[in-house]
Amino acid sequence: MRKIGYLIAAAVLLFPPVARAQQETVDVGDDVRGRLSVEVDKKLVRGLHVFAEGELRAYDNFSTFKRYAGTLGMSYKVNSYLKTGVSYTFFNQVNNDGEWVPRHRMNVDLIGSLRPGLWHISLRERVQITNKTGYLNPYQEVRNLVALRSRLKVSYNGFVRFEPYAFVEIRTLLNDPRCSATYVTSTGAYSDYKFLGYNDIYLNRVRSALGMEWKLSRQHAFDFFLFGDWCREKDIDTNKEGTKLKSLTWEKGFNTTLGVSYKFSF
Repeated sequence: MRKIGYLIAAAVLLFPPVARAQQETVDVGDDVRGRLSVEVDKKLVRGLHVFAEGELRAYDNFSTFKRYAGTLGMSYKVNSYLKTGVSYTFFNQVNNDGEWVPRHRMNVDLIGSLRPGLWHISLRERVQITNKTGYLNPYQEVRNLVALRSRLKVSYNGFVRFEPYAFVEIRTLLNDPRCSATYVTSTGAYSDYKFLGYNDIYLNRVRSALGMEWKLSRQHAFDFFLFGDWCREKDIDTNKEGTKLKSLTWEKGFNTTLGVSYKFSF
């Protein structure tokens, strides 16, 4: 937990001056969510696998489904302690205006692992590129958002069919829009606004999780998990010409997710 605190402090130092000086924090509230997924994994040759996954997510305290996704990918085990992977995901989700918005995502993974005794410890570094379709204001958000997701996972292999695990993951945005402006107290507005490019880097999510994999056989397995997300994201509102900053706020919230997935391997 101390290391996470250091990372959060470092991220705060990366915020642009206008964000530190005149930031407004908006609490978007807490939510309880759900995930259901099915995965099929095929071994091609030793160490090389391809997989396909379908996922459905529930939001607003399980009251509505707002996202579905499909993923195709492959992984390659280089040796006993190093694994790589690449995947593509198409997902469709509801935005704040109640509209379904499709997006495309690429993931590139590098996973290092150790197996001391009955324990399995792994560190996954994932570079994630998300393409946003449709119209967007380029001064408010980037078309292709790049993020780094770092996950440390520990699992216990001392049971025949059950494998409990826990992990902590942090997500860092690498190319969010950055701007500068002067807040004028007398008018309640910003002046001297400048768009500084897509170079803002900050930590925007910390996730902690508990789970258990239930291996019915060599081919069939279920995964049950519970995780919590602490999220903080910058929201810039400008005119479409990029000449005026209307507002700059930080949205924060905490979400709890319950999920179950089924995996078929052959």
